[in-house]
Amino acid sequence: MTEPFTLNSKIKDLYKSPIGHDIVYKILLQMGMGEWVIQNPIVGNLRLKTLSTFTKKSIGPGFFNTLINLLNNEKDVPLNDDSEIVRKWWKEAVFYQIYPKSFMDLNGDGIGDLRGIISKLDYIKDLGVDAIWLCPIYDSPFDDNGYDIRDYYKISDVFGTMDDFDELLSKVHRRGIKLIMDLVVNHTSDEHQWFKGDHKDFYFIKESKGNNPPNNWTSYFGGSAWNKYDDDKWGLHLFSKKQMDLNWDNAELRREVYKMINFWLGKGVDGFRLDVINYISKTKDLPDGDEFVGKLMGFCGIEHYFYGPKLHEYLKEMRKETFDKYDAFSVGETPGVGIEMSKLLTSDYRKELDMVFSFDLLETPGHGKFDDYIYDLNYLKHYMIEWMENYGNHCFMSIFYDNHDNPRMLSKVDPSLEHRAVLAKLLAIIQFTLKGTPFLYQGQELGAVNKPFKSMDELRDIESINLYESLKGSIGEKEAFKKILSGTRDHSRVPMQWNNEKNGGFSKGTPWINAYLDSFNALDEEKDIDSILNFYREIIYLRKNSEALKYGDIEFRYKKHKNLFVYTRKINDEAYFIECNLSRMNLKRPYKKDFKERVLSNYKDDSEVLRPFEGNVYKVI
Repeated sequence: MTEPFTLNSKIKDLYKSPIGHDIVYKILLQMGMGEWVIQNPIVGNLRLKTLSTFTKKSIGPGFFNTLINLLNNEKDVPLNDDSEIVRKWWKEAVFYQIYPKSFMDLNGDGIGDLRGIISKLDYIKDLGVDAIWLCPIYDSPFDDNGYDIRDYYKISDVFGTMDDFDELLSKVHRRGIKLIMDLVVNHTSDEHQWFKGDHKDFYFIKESKGNNPPNNWTSYFGGSAWNKYDDDKWGLHLFSKKQMDLNWDNAELRREVYKMINFWLGKGVDGFRLDVINYISKTKDLPDGDEFVGKLMGFCGIEHYFYGPKLHEYLKEMRKETFDKYDAFSVGETPGVGIEMSKLLTSDYRKELDMVFSFDLLETPGHGKFDDYIYDLNYLKHYMIEWMENYGNHCFMSIFYDNHDNPRMLSKVDPSLEHRAVLAKLLAIIQFTLKGTPFLYQGQELGAVNKPFKSMDELRDIESINLYESLKGSIGEKEAFKKILSGTRDHSRVPMQWNNEKNGGFSKGTPWINAYLDSFNALDEEKDIDSILNFYREIIYLRKNSEALKYGDIEFRYKKHKNLFVYTRKINDEAYFIECNLSRMNLKRPYKKDFKERVLSNYKDDSEVLRPFEGNVYKVI
């Protein structure tokens, strides 16, 4: 437990608290600084009231009051002991994320469906996958591609029927694969019966006269986070205007949510990925957000819900009432949460979530996904070392690059695609030899890259469309489209490339979004022994059959050597040495190359220097 924070608290004390650590660490990272700043006795001993005085004009006193309130919401600190790792199936598994709308269309309507997924289960099995994560397939008006749920108990007609789902689940399990679904319970569609009927108290409905929203919170999809209805009543939506936030302080709402979760777990579903789950608890009365925090984070009001006052209470309750009854798995999407807060959310002794997705690795400091820049893999190295060395054995990390909400990592690192195949294999080496659970996103195993959209007319992503509309008046249509092209979610949502036929073999009809034929497709890569697909199969097989790569200790070497990422994995008598060149240039090894056996490499032959984006896995005998 920590002592209450006040303006008399010192910066070094703030850094010892989970929230304080993660906030300060992120600020230092954005400024290009490290922990040495806090370790400086002059800086570390500064009191918050002194800092408040120095920054009164630029920041304002409201920021420090907001910070203190956040800090005092969290009384616990995570354990940092030397406990052994508790073995679980999901720590050993390889997950494969499917975006149903774009995976495989079997009925020819241009939209992927459940029977299409069933037709490709052998492909997934042959890849070596242990679990499938299925993005939302529930009934929805598709304002945000299914993340606006209208009926939790019904399969959307565009994907199929409940009988199709039951067949999918049965055939997945028959192949020894598990299935987790997307759980979206921070919000529902405004077409949900709860919102349309007598359960308005399940949502945040506030009165406010005129055209003034109840507070200054802003939406992730642009504009105010409030939508006005009749009689001066407003509804809260952190995302689209049709995605109404649920009021988790309502006990009846929580019971309905748990009932729904148990319905799916009762069917045999093995767990859930929980959409923006850290947003479910909001500060009482929904006060205005601090303007400086809003500018800093890009969204006003975020401090009142990204790590809310009852978040842990609700997660513990949900787990007790649902997941624990079925020994089900949970991984939470938790934007804005850093390493220390993640420990409190996922430590095995706390009984909340099993894992979280932290998104801080997806963009280098100072950049957002809509910025046009080249991703420096040295930041990935820095990020992974920080988490691997400090996350502890009570927690287990999720390791991922691509998902349905972000552009492709290959294109961020190498937009010229000059090193496409070699880089794809290097990223696979890193992902499958670090300590954690790998999550693949459909197409990643083929080397999927961003798509050359030619105009806004080709895009379907509501986030991109809304941002474009807000930008074109100030920077012009050409510059606005260029910005959207850097970060649109549609890059990862175009159809899966199965072959080189029409629409990449995805559909015989007209796809819901441009298919953009790619020479990197599943059929051609199946036939090529040196393809990215077959490399993924190799490295998944290697990890699956290695105790060291699943549960072994990890030790990093040459940590300050730029462009070089070197580490070992070891358990008992099994050990591996991994070396990676993170740059486009040849790199001399600062050590003797005397390893016993090279078991995997993204180059065919050997070399005295590490070539561009070269990665090698050696077994130490």
